[in-house]
Amino acid sequence: MNNLTVEFFLLGFQNDPHLIYFFFCFFLMLYCATICGNLLIITLVSTSKNLHTPMYFFISHLSISDIMLTTDIVPNMFHILLKNGMYITVNRCITQFYFFSASGVFECFLLTVMSYDRYVAICKPLHYMSTMTSDHCVVLAAMCWVLSLSIALMDCITISMLTFCGPNIIDHFFCDLSPLLERACSSTYAIELEVFIMCFLILFIPLTVIIISYINIIITILQFQSNISRQKAFSTCSSHLIVVSFFYFTLLSVYLFPKGEETLNFSKFLSLLYTVFTPLINPIIYSLRNKDIKKSLQEMIKKCASLATV
Repeated sequence: MNNLTVEFFLLGFQNDPHLIYFFFCFFLMLYCATICGNLLIITLVSTSKNLHTPMYFFISHLSISDIMLTTDIVPNMFHILLKNGMYITVNRCITQFYFFSASGVFECFLLTVMSYDRYVAICKPLHYMSTMTSDHCVVLAAMCWVLSLSIALMDCITISMLTFCGPNIIDHFFCDLSPLLERACSSTYAIELEVFIMCFLILFIPLTVIIISYINIIITILQFQSNISRQKAFSTCSSHLIVVSFFYFTLLSVYLFPKGEETLNFSKFLSLLYTVFTPLINPIIYSLRNKDIKKSLQEMIKKCASLATV
């Protein structure tokens, strides 16, 4: 029993001591910008009537997921930076992985639902209002949350049954699945089989649905006679397509490409993109490339300015 691991030590990035405070301030600014940007999206969608559409409803849920992801990872990363490492109990480690996993699974499902929304809007516009009703959107979003929280819980229950012993050092800045499995001294066959099945269900099936949706969308757009109609249709899909591309590129790079000692730092960098930069980029993409959100933001600023002058 003395060899059982009750705490892990997260190494983080092991930076030059002279750069610690620079990185701390840099990531603090990114974290504050991420929280403010996503809260702004949620506020605009909930208060602006012209944003009460299925697409913006799903975008607001994406912002909720991004806040959950970055809040799960970044505060602990601050501690790791300042202390050049961090001890974390096994239970806290599994809890951190739960929220990280739930957020990632939710985004997979939600991006698939958003691609379906774009498919119906462009390929079947006459049926859009009857298909994407408010009740239907709430059900789809609720299903994404329930499935993601349930799948993450199943994984964490299986992980909690493992016995951890031996070296307790994790060369990462958060508790991810691979480092946890590497430190288990009991059989990991059950969790590895479970993860393989889940990857098929939450990665490849949603990605296939997204690809098929966009193939149909592109075919439909190319059949439009007007160039203006084509540009408008492409613009409604471009933001979602950019988010999907960036999300799946980083996710597949981190978890599917083979890893070795020489690629460990690069894997950390990709994880950093996924956990820190993606939640910041998502609201920027949807706000900078979206006229409706810009208009709603301008209206909110005018209302705030008028209230301030009263």
